Amino acid sequence: MIELDILGFGHIKIKYFVMDYNGTLAIDGKLKKDIIPILNKLSERVEIHIVTADTFGKARKELKDIDCKLTVLPEDNQIEKKVEYIRELGKENCVAFGNGRNDSLMLKEAKIGIALIQEEGGAIESILNSDLIFKDINDALMLFSEEKRLIASLRS
Repeated sequence: MIELDILGFGHIKIKYFVMDYNGTLAIDGKLKKDIIPILNKLSERVEIHIVTADTFGKARKELKDIDCKLTVLPEDNQIEKKVEYIRELGKENCVAFGNGRNDSLMLKEAKIGIALIQEEGGAIESILNSDLIFKDINDALMLFSEEKRLIASLRS
């Protein structure tokens, strides 16, 4: 668990990372390999959940070296299914990561929503519903290894 007090944002107890796959952890279905050690290190503190439609059909194979739970969603109503996933885990204990329009409500619902704008871009609804925006998943994940960065970004 990651537990912090952030002035103006409040007390956080993060137990879960809920992450989109394509556009967030992967580009064109291929996992960004440099994030494997970072995710595995973070998985010692939080449960990592990957929630995706798996557009390219590669997620299970690509994630085999990461300590995570993969959930492949049907293609219909993904926006609602992702936000329901956050609610079932307990939204106050979740950090959500995503880039697509179907991630927008889970980013809004989670205690901390992090939008990514990488090679696939980021949907405006997701950006507006997020607490933080990053151009690279590595930078976003480093917030939780270097927690003073998180405090500096969210405090008021």
